[in-house]
Order: sequence, then C-alpha cells, then structure tokens
Amino acid sequence: MNKDIDHLSPVWTHLTGIQPVRGEGIYLYDNDGKRYMDFTSGIGVINTGHCHPAVVDAICAQSKDLIFGQINTVISPAVIEVSRSLDRITPPSINNFFFSNSGAEAVEASVKLARAVTSRKNIIVFQGSFHGRTHQTMAMTTSKYIYRYNYQPLPGGIFVAPYPCSYYFGWDEQETVDFCLQQLDLIFHSQTAPEETAAVIIEPVLGEGGYVPAPVEYLRALRQITAEYGILLILDEVQSGFGRTGRFFCFEHADIVPDIVVMGKGLASGMPMSAVGANLQLMENWIPGSHGGTYGGGNAVVAAAASATIDTIEKEGLLDNTKQMGEYLLEELSGLKSRYPIIGDVRGRGLMIGVEFSNNAGKPAPEFAESIQKQCLERKLLLLTCGSYKNVIRWIPPLVVKLKELDQALEIFESALRTC
Repeated sequence: MNKDIDHLSPVWTHLTGIQPVRGEGIYLYDNDGKRYMDFTSGIGVINTGHCHPAVVDAICAQSKDLIFGQINTVISPAVIEVSRSLDRITPPSINNFFFSNSGAEAVEASVKLARAVTSRKNIIVFQGSFHGRTHQTMAMTTSKYIYRYNYQPLPGGIFVAPYPCSYYFGWDEQETVDFCLQQLDLIFHSQTAPEETAAVIIEPVLGEGGYVPAPVEYLRALRQITAEYGILLILDEVQSGFGRTGRFFCFEHADIVPDIVVMGKGLASGMPMSAVGANLQLMENWIPGSHGGTYGGGNAVVAAAASATIDTIEKEGLLDNTKQMGEYLLEELSGLKSRYPIIGDVRGRGLMIGVEFSNNAGKPAPEFAESIQKQCLERKLLLLTCGSYKNVIRWIPPLVVKLKELDQALEIFESALRTC
C-alpha cells in the first residue's frame, strides 16, 4: 500500500502512482526529473498541453484582480468574455450559455432544459454512452456497469438505442446506419412515443464506450428525425469538443447544428468548467431560479482560463495541427493493424483515436490491451483504455503534439506489441 495516499478515498482508481510536480506541453515530470509522455491529456482535458503559457498568464492575471463573483449576486467581466468567445465559435443559433463545473452537471442541466422547453419527460440515449456519475447521468450511462453498480434504482424515463458501430455489428457503414435508424424508429413505436420524448442525446464520438465516431449520415438523419418530431437534439461534446476532432466541435463534421450542445473537459485547459449552449429562445423557457449552482459562472479565474484556451486554439492553429497529426496517427496505427492481427479495429477523428483488440475468434481481448498499456507505461508513455470490455486503447495526446513526438509514441507502442 502506498502510504502517500492513505488519506485519499480508495474509490478512485489509479493508472499509475506517479506524482508529477510539473507539466509542460505533452510531458509530465516527477520529483526525480523523470519525464512521461502524457497521451491521456487528463482524459481529454489538457487540449492546449500542460501549463500552456497563455493559459497560465490569464489565470495569474485574473487571480490578482478577482477570483470569485457569485453569478446570482454579481456578474464578473471574465464570465461575460467567455460567453462572447463561445458565441464566436458556435453556430449562430447557439448563442446563450449556462455554466457549471463538470460534464455531468452540464449534461444534467441539458436534460432539465429539454424537459422545461418541451414539457416532455423521456430521454433517448445510446448503447455505450457515458454522460456522468450523478444519479440522472448514471441512468443515462451504458458504457460500463461499474458506473451504476449498486446505485439502483436510478431515475426513469431513459431509453437506450443502439449506437452505430460497424465493427461491433460486423457490417459495413451503410448497413449499420440503416439498422440503427430502424431500431430508433422501433423505440418510438414500442417504448417512448415522440410526443413524450423530450430529447435525444448522443456523443458524436463515443468516449468511454470505445472511441467510436458516429457516421456522418447517421448524425444527419438523427437531426432530421428529431426536428420532424419536435424532439430536441443534444450533442454531448464534453470529450470531443474544443478541437479534439480537428474542428471546434465534432458535430461540425456532419454539417448539422444541435438544439443543445454540452461542453466541458477541454474548455478551460484543466480548470473546472462546463457549459450548456442553446438558443436564447430555448433558454427563455427555463424558469429563473429553477436551476443554478454556487460556483457555476462565478469563478472568474476559471472563466479567464477558458477564454485563453479558446484564443490559443485559434491563434496557434491547433485545429489544423490536430487534423494533420490525427490523419498521420490514424494512418500509422492502421499500418500496425495490418501487421498485428490482434488489432481488430482502428478508428477515430482528429486526435481522438481508438485501437480495439480482439482475439482470433473475434472476441474482445482486454487482457492484451492491459498488457500493452502496462508496457507502454514502463517506457514512460501514458495511455488509457476504454470500451465496455476495456479492450480499446485510446489515443488522446494534447493538440500541441508534434510529429516527432507521435513517432516516439508509436515506436513505444509497436515495441510493446512485439513483446505481447
């Protein structure tokens, strides 16, 4: 037992026992000066890299002037600024923002908003989803049983549709899209009628469920169907947003606009901030005082970090870098798939890429993914797993990653593959 963590709750799992004292770019450094390549990005949080100077400067400057101004009492200029920054990078119809602290809080807020707007109760989610750990968002999460274990009963009114994952079904993309749309239609006829369905919420790339990008055709059909029925479409961009897929938001790849977008993780480069974005006409249906929070919208330092994050992504061309580095990484990992049959699938958008391991029978091989992960860790490369079977290794380096750093990580990864 590590005595250093005696006073930390054991409910947390830990990939490593590393205690970093410094971070810079894609690297973490411990007290002995050992350097680790962080290809976890704090689970998709440090999109601008560790301690980006522009973000650090914004935090330091703001902390000298005003740290906190509770938004029900006062309105800090830093919060107004970040609302304007978000308005600039979102579609014109997403022009009003509610702030909170975590992705789960923002998802729950989006559900409350959808119910307030439509006066309907039911929510459709997707198999493999992860939306959070509050009771409401646990009810909406289907990626791993552990997130819900022993917490039943959970809130009702949640219905689960199949996520369009071609590799899982063993079909081509068109067959998969057709089947999943057919099953969604069946849900409307068998479980929740359109007139009692408030919203459909989807991750445009499954996160904890295995890093599966939803086909563009499916997202476009989903937009059309929800609009036809007067159902709100919520895009959970907590993990896929803020440049992770090569666009500010992943839904841009499908050329659609959701009714509500949920943001978090990469929004403030490690500071705790999330947001719900929607049209003012929708937000006006939320009765004042029916939702809120002590810290959401009140922390001026966090808001300054978020504005600096958005500015950095734009000024440093991180969207272009993500697209270029993502295409290179996807191509190189696909090449490894052709040489190592244990790799069943390689998929992703931008720098949000999953490598799925399957055995000779085509069954999930979580033990192999775990072995690869451990061997990479021994070589000072930090990678995470995901997927319902824990058999997917996810690649989520900071968006500032360089080609030579990707090559170094790929060399470590292949050396681990050779020894397993």
